[in-house]
Amino acid sequence: MRRRASGARRFTVVAVASVIALILTACTPNAGATSDLPQQVAGGFSSDVSGKLKAAVTDAMKQAGASGAMVGVWAPWAGSWTAGLGTTTLKGSTPVTANMTFRIAQNTMPMTCSVLLSLVDAGKVELDDALTKWLPGMVGVDGVTLRELCQNTSGIGDYQGQLNSIFLNNPTRQWPALELASDGLATQPFGKPGEKLGVSSTNFVLLGMALENATGKSWQDLYSSYIFSRLGMQSSSYPGSSQLTVPGAHPTGYSVGIDAAGAVVCTPMRDVTELSNSMGWTASGVVSNVPDLKAYVQALATGSLLSKASAKAQATGIPNGSDWQKYGLGMQILGPLRGSAGAMPGYLSAMYSDPTSGLTIVVALNNSTPGPAFAQYLAQRLASIASKAPAKVKGAKVVAGLPWSEAQMTEAMGKTVPCPPAK
Repeated sequence: MRRRASGARRFTVVAVASVIALILTACTPNAGATSDLPQQVAGGFSSDVSGKLKAAVTDAMKQAGASGAMVGVWAPWAGSWTAGLGTTTLKGSTPVTANMTFRIAQNTMPMTCSVLLSLVDAGKVELDDALTKWLPGMVGVDGVTLRELCQNTSGIGDYQGQLNSIFLNNPTRQWPALELASDGLATQPFGKPGEKLGVSSTNFVLLGMALENATGKSWQDLYSSYIFSRLGMQSSSYPGSSQLTVPGAHPTGYSVGIDAAGAVVCTPMRDVTELSNSMGWTASGVVSNVPDLKAYVQALATGSLLSKASAKAQATGIPNGSDWQKYGLGMQILGPLRGSAGAMPGYLSAMYSDPTSGLTIVVALNNSTPGPAFAQYLAQRLASIASKAPAKVKGAKVVAGLPWSEAQMTEAMGKTVPCPPAK
């Protein structure tokens, strides 16, 4: 009798758990989302291609003054290459590994917009809701919508310019989101709502505040529920503002200084690993690693986390420079690639993926000095190299073509370096 009762209890528990899982799956749009991309061929690139990729990252490390790099390049038709290069500290001996974590900076922005669009799919907010619906009483945001915050067309100024020196000189200070938003609203606006593109961290802080009010949930819960858990991103987190260390094994983060006038001070190099991510909040506060960002950027590029309507909205870009550069909802569109790049004290990184061929690039360095454009150009340089890798399988889908060359990106990287390495 005891055995039967025990077995019955086990059956009941399993049955109830299964029902709960089904209910949760039904309530979550595209639960267990997978990216619809060409199947990755087994094995690595040829030694020639992998050698060029390694040389490009090593060159970038030298230019940035970074001791280490974490990188992954995937071309489904030709192979893949993942690596940890260098050491965790300057002049150190502990090697960097490919799975180490880092602060992903403005690569948090598309994640914040993915949460917004997931909430739209769930019927909890509307994309064109007025910001004042969820932040009543906020001064200086009349006429701004949630869509415009994500697309950086709100016209609201960016607090980063006036606070960067404070962030670097006092990295452990904890910043209330309202203080960041107020500083941003007090800066010179880019224009009127909906008028033009103006990338601003203030937009994403305001969006973060609005969605907390709309859902009654913290951003730890929102990122986990709508992104991390659905994509199996077990190394990704959104630390609390008082958690100053980078979760998990990580390289030390470095940066040069900035004086009160905003000028770069190249020496001495600073260890800024310990900081409060509240300086970026929902604009740049997430911590992740290369494998997790691969999963996310592929989902971002293909729209697999969202309904078809929301995925189309996120990928609908407005012009941003040349005719092959656009900006969607929280993400860049560079030719066939979709993704973003970012930098905050200690780390710079980039993630891009082509939803047609599956070409995917994720790279991070442990020195933020050159800024986010440097990370973008490095990713584009790696994409150029990988795009030329020959297919291992006849008829495999390859990248259609990139509107830039490796030489152009190498030159562009050099122009963003404020403190050139000693020769």
